[in-house]
Amino acid sequence: MIEQLHRLLPGILLCVAITGVAILLQAVEVHFVGQAYLEALVLAILLGVAVRTAWMPRPRFIPGIAFSAKFLLECAVVMLGASVSIATVLALGPFLLIGIASAVAIALGVSFVIGRMIGLPLRMAILIACGNSICGNSAIAAVAPVIGANSDDIAASISFTAVLGVIVVLTLPLLVPVLQLSLTQYGVLAGLTVYAVPQVLAATLPIGALSNQVGTIVKLVRVLMLGPVVLGLSLLARDRPTAAGMPQPSAPPRAKEYWRVLSVLRNARRAPKVAGASSTIAT
Repeated sequence: MIEQLHRLLPGILLCVAITGVAILLQAVEVHFVGQAYLEALVLAILLGVAVRTAWMPRPRFIPGIAFSAKFLLECAVVMLGASVSIATVLALGPFLLIGIASAVAIALGVSFVIGRMIGLPLRMAILIACGNSICGNSAIAAVAPVIGANSDDIAASISFTAVLGVIVVLTLPLLVPVLQLSLTQYGVLAGLTVYAVPQVLAATLPIGALSNQVGTIVKLVRVLMLGPVVLGLSLLARDRPTAAGMPQPSAPPRAKEYWRVLSVLRNARRAPKVAGASSTIAT
């Protein structure tokens, strides 16, 4: 155990250092701008790309980096299950629930087709479609091992999704006077289009508290689509041949099963503290 920890520690400390700098930059962004338009995860990816471009990590860093990139991301997906309350979802009513599910399904298909039309690789197109349509970074992290995506696909997909998310946050409020949207209508629109909870807050708070509440609930319902999408992709990828040099697609990840368990515990009111933290970590 100690030997394993000694082997992983250098890479983990490197990732922690980059994460600390990213969190500090996000705090600076919030201080000067008022909102975290680029969240710490995206800033950490950009910092990681810069570090990797300027310096090749020595072999002793690799095990810890790999551990952080896989295990910790899966932990974030697991924690996501604790943020979902069935009572809140059912309170929306069947028509809105069906509308949200339909919107996610349409967005997945359209995003994937557009990605392939502009020449994106298959796996990257899938990751970007899932990230934009469901819950951003956590969807990308959950889908990546299922379809056998590599680290470059993951980093590029998260970065692209983040940039697109910032554009949506900045332009979406401009539609309120143009389309004559009510606070509730705008909240639904923001919840269906913005890819992560912090960005939903940034897009809705300037409009009104009701828009913020509706948008957040709709966004959390979109998170529920992660389980079915991951399961469907795992079934499709199971029998698909893997290209040379690409990692093998995995079976339905254990993280998804634990995601379901925490979701059940959350609705049994046994994980209230975890739920508050998971919305920050995973979405």
